[in-house]
Parts: sequence; structure tokens; C-alpha cells
Amino acid sequence: MPDIDPTLKMKFENIKHIVSDIDGTLLNDSGEFGSESKKLLKELMKMDITISFATGRLHSAVTELAKEVSLNGYIISLDGAVIKNYGNDETFYESYLKKSLVKKAIALAEQYLVNIVLCHSSTIYYTENNSIIPSLLSKYGASYTKIESYNEYISGALEIVCSSDMKDSIKEMQEKFTFPYTFGCSTSYFRSKKNENIFYLEIRKTGSSKGKAVKRILNYLSVKPEDTAVIGDWYNDISMFKTKAVKVAVANAIPELINEADFVTSRTNKEDGAAEFFELVLKHKRNQNG
Repeated sequence: MPDIDPTLKMKFENIKHIVSDIDGTLLNDSGEFGSESKKLLKELMKMDITISFATGRLHSAVTELAKEVSLNGYIISLDGAVIKNYGNDETFYESYLKKSLVKKAIALAEQYLVNIVLCHSSTIYYTENNSIIPSLLSKYGASYTKIESYNEYISGALEIVCSSDMKDSIKEMQEKFTFPYTFGCSTSYFRSKKNENIFYLEIRKTGSSKGKAVKRILNYLSVKPEDTAVIGDWYNDISMFKTKAVKVAVANAIPELINEADFVTSRTNKEDGAAEFFELVLKHKRNQNG
């Protein structure tokens, strides 16, 4: 077990809430919990530490994982567009896109010959012309529903995902959804992890991010950010690292997270790296309690 400095040790002792990314962080590349992490999460919850998940997945694609560890906290899904209390399934926060923005995205996707899907809380809708998306999109565990037209599904869209092997087209679309062309939404542009020649654009209502979701939960629970830890590996975790929480990156994380992290595991997600952090927190909690 790695040594940590006294300041970080004190922070670990004060942790009351842990918010963890799922894919690439808590799960291995087969989408499974490490046996050590699974055991330690349950031990931490027994010590009254709240565990929440933060993911780009749909809520419905996370519930089985939450059940596997008897999660006692919240599920932040679609990168902050939805927050639900796992225990009672109550929706804490939901952020729908304006219909005008959804219509604009559909029109621009047709103009730039870009694939597009609409993400609702329980399924991802796609049309025949966009049938390639389910095989490319890394929305693990998501349900996909093929429809004739997007017209009846414009209302209730929480996120729009555009995909193309034409980087310039995706960047052009992103520009059309930023100030001064568009108000009331935020965008995320990134290259696919699995297919380097595929580029994505995610469009959500302004105010939807993992970081803002964490702040919303902490305000509701009256927990200080300093008494919270966040752990992640990818670009959509950067907003969590902008909070005042204890920042933890797994060894396979992008450099932007590793450079900002208070603690970096020596193992990757393939080696159950998150367990290193959970074990340290548990150790210092037990020492604190005598």
C-alpha cells in the first residue's frame, strides 16, 4: 500500500462521500467490478460513507451495477443531465433540452451528413439513416430503439449525440452550438476510445456536467466538498476535478486528470486500481475510529 503525506491522510479521514466514475475507472474493460473494489465499497458504506456513481451512461444502464454493490447514494447519469437517488428511485435533477435546440441539431446533422441520436432517460432513439451509431457509441448497457422519425421524440431529450469520421463536420456542428450562435446548451467534443477515426459531439442543456451534479448533491446533503472524494479517468470527469473535493485518478487516466489529482493509483482499471484508494480510505477511517 503506497505511503501518503499527512495532509492527504487527514483528508482521507474526513471523507463522507465518494463519487466514482464507472467505465474505465471502477470497472475493468469487460465492464465488471474488481472483486476487491466490490468488497471495499460495501465496507465503506457500512462506515456511513455515501457512495455515488457518475457516468455518461443512461440511468437504466447503471441500475444493475448499483444493485450489485447495494449502492447507498446517487446515480449521476448522462454526465449530469439526470440525478437520481438509487435507494428510492426519486429524480433529484433532470435537464431536458429545449425542443428548438433538438430540431436545430437534427437539421444540422442532415446538412453536415453527421449521424445523430437522441438520448432519453431510458433509451437511445435512432433512425434508419443513423443505424451505425449503436455499433459505435460507447453508452455501455444502453437500450437502443429504432424509430421512423425523430419528430415524436424531440420532447424529453436529455442529450444529443452526433458522430462522424469527418472531424471537420463535427467541429463545425460544435461551433453552431456555442455562443453567439446558440444559447442554453453545452457541448463536449472527443475522439472515440475504441475507434480513433470516429469523433463525437455531445450536446446537453447548460448546467449539466458531472462536476455540477456533484455540487448539487453535496448542497442537498450539506456535505462539504472537502469531505468528498471524486475518482475518474476520462475527459468527462474533468469537471469533477474542478471542485474542491479530494481528486483521485486511476493509473490509466488522461494526463489532464493525473496532473490535477491529489492521489494517483499505481494500478489501472484493468488491475482494479480504484481498490487502492478505497483501501486507504477504509484504513484511515478505521484508525480514526480506534
